[in-house]
Amino acid sequence: MNLFPIHRKRPRVDGRRGFRAAVVLIAATVLTAAGLAVASPAQAQTRVAGIDVSHYQGSINWTSVRNAGVQWAYIKATEGTSYKDPRFNVNYPAAHAAGVIRGAYHFARPNASSGAVQANFFASNGGAWSADNLTLPGALDIEGPPTGATCYGLSTTGMRNWITDFYNTYKSRTGRDPVIYTTASWWNQCTGSWTGMASKSPLWVAHWGVSAPNLPAGWSSTTWTCWQYTSTGSVSGIAGNVDRNYFNGARDRLLALANNT
Repeated sequence: MNLFPIHRKRPRVDGRRGFRAAVVLIAATVLTAAGLAVASPAQAQTRVAGIDVSHYQGSINWTSVRNAGVQWAYIKATEGTSYKDPRFNVNYPAAHAAGVIRGAYHFARPNASSGAVQANFFASNGGAWSADNLTLPGALDIEGPPTGATCYGLSTTGMRNWITDFYNTYKSRTGRDPVIYTTASWWNQCTGSWTGMASKSPLWVAHWGVSAPNLPAGWSSTTWTCWQYTSTGSVSGIAGNVDRNYFNGARDRLLALANNT
């Protein structure tokens, strides 16, 4: 039974609460953000289109999604210590079958258990990694909750320890550094502008309605890996709005992240 409110991504205007490496390797393929709605030919070659979804998107035609130019997707698997997204077991293999490079994500509830407990729950319920040319490392979605204390009642030191605990456990289970999905505002407030993860985890940053994202402490314009730039995107194969993302590099770098090369 799900002990927590079912999470739905909410507007992340980087301010009050914003809202996810091969980190250094990707720097060689980066272009700075020059446009939001329409990419230049150079950007089209160095920014690969992606989406992230959960059961809120309902039934998805993944073949149509792939034919629309979406090359990668993060799919919600778990939340907290007990919740499993009811459409994950459909979406995850269907994306793979359609040729979409997919990864799973876990919505963190740092007030519910240790990071190790949640990393193990995630890795055991869809978040594991496989070297099959189509699987990204799992992502830790860490942001303010839909309701309640922004930092889950943890001190900045407590939050850093929680994230480190999750990171160490996930890497031990899978051999991969988890991707971190967050916003600059939440991260800097709740971790005390901690720079300790920037050399370890790829960054998936969320910042909507801007031409370039604000970045959490430690990461820079040449080291963010993915950028969720809108929550009101559309794509063939999905009814209604969907989060749209860029990968900060060309497809060969995306595959390098997937394959740990």
